[in-house]
Amino acid sequence: MIERYTRPEMKEIWTDEGKYRRWLQVEIAVCEAQCERGLIPQDAFQAIASKASFDIARIDEIEREVRHDVLSFLTAVGETVGPASRWVHFGMTSSDVVDTGMALQIRDAGRLLLAGVNRLCKVLRARALEFRHTPCVGRTHGVHAEPMTFGLKLLVFYAEMCRNRERLKAALVEAAVGKISGAVGTFAHLPPDLEEEVCAHLGIGFEPAATQVVQRDRHAALICALALIAASLEKFAIEFRHLARTEVREVEEEFAAGQKGSSAMPHKRNPWRFENVTGLARVMRGYAVAALENGALWHERDISNSSVERIIFPDAMATLDFMLNRLAGLVETLVVNEEQMRTNLDLTRGLAFSGALLLELTQKGLSREAAYALVQRHAMDTWDKGGDYRDRILADPAITETLSKEEIDRAFSLKQSLRHIDAIFERTLERCDEPSSEGSES
Repeated sequence: MIERYTRPEMKEIWTDEGKYRRWLQVEIAVCEAQCERGLIPQDAFQAIASKASFDIARIDEIEREVRHDVLSFLTAVGETVGPASRWVHFGMTSSDVVDTGMALQIRDAGRLLLAGVNRLCKVLRARALEFRHTPCVGRTHGVHAEPMTFGLKLLVFYAEMCRNRERLKAALVEAAVGKISGAVGTFAHLPPDLEEEVCAHLGIGFEPAATQVVQRDRHAALICALALIAASLEKFAIEFRHLARTEVREVEEEFAAGQKGSSAMPHKRNPWRFENVTGLARVMRGYAVAALENGALWHERDISNSSVERIIFPDAMATLDFMLNRLAGLVETLVVNEEQMRTNLDLTRGLAFSGALLLELTQKGLSREAAYALVQRHAMDTWDKGGDYRDRILADPAITETLSKEEIDRAFSLKQSLRHIDAIFERTLERCDEPSSEGSES
């Protein structure tokens, strides 16, 4: 992810400093558990706990010679500890510290992502309530369909993000898992209960049956969950981009004083930040493919996954963090043109109520086919010749002999079409709101 857009909190987790600090946490936690079992001397553990540190420049210097990242780290740490360093990494293999350390990175980065999801949920919920009763036209195939409200559109997005929140929580629990089971997962040198104790102490789960590594289906599920969230953000962004088109103009990306939209056309106000979100979702799907490829390792492990994960984990986490916060800000400041929404709803001169009229006629005893033919004939004339659809209906004796004016008015009533909006909101908020959410608006 471009440095400029990566938040410092997220960036720190994936730096070498952040990685080595978590590796050291793992090593010290294992030493402590071993000390409690009498596997290493108390004074040795005290020396390790009080002295162990690292210098990245020294690790890099050692690695240029030994060409092994974990051994370089251990040698550099050992130099700060002294003779007691012989107990550091005792009974462990490289993946014990690498995978368990990455679980800590996943846990910490996941907390930031959940905060971003919660922020977007809150914004979508608030704006959905704000425009709960703002009429607009619904579109299917890009063509005007029936009336809805802009708030309902946002409520659908809110409900989807709440589902994404639950998926992310579950995927983080599944992926934030460590292992201290040795070179092929047999606990040849340390007991299984030590692994469980260490992972519990670190605040992560443990892999009940491992090879040399935590199994990569866990990580693939997480990256796929992130890509799915990104796909939702893309969906929302594309909707707002469509609604911002000149011919529609129902919403507009906030445009600051002094901002410029085009080098050549001074009139332009483009939805460029929504386009950002759309483009980044494509990148996120690529990360998901790479994560899926990482599952098939040779026998009890190979290292083909490692180079991939050094790229996709920091980038996927930072990219989604950026997308979540960007979209939350855009929705929060979104300019909503309620008058234009009503203008667009009326653009087809009553055609949005053809379905309601069809049902009124069938309720009066007409066959669906006969009712459809009556309704569609006047609809096609309105499309092709202009004029008002309702006026055509009122002028047709074949319809007025069947329906009273009051029944026709009901078919063309916006209030009638939107009468269940509050019920939709109530059941959605009841299902989706977390206990900590603010109470729903009455």
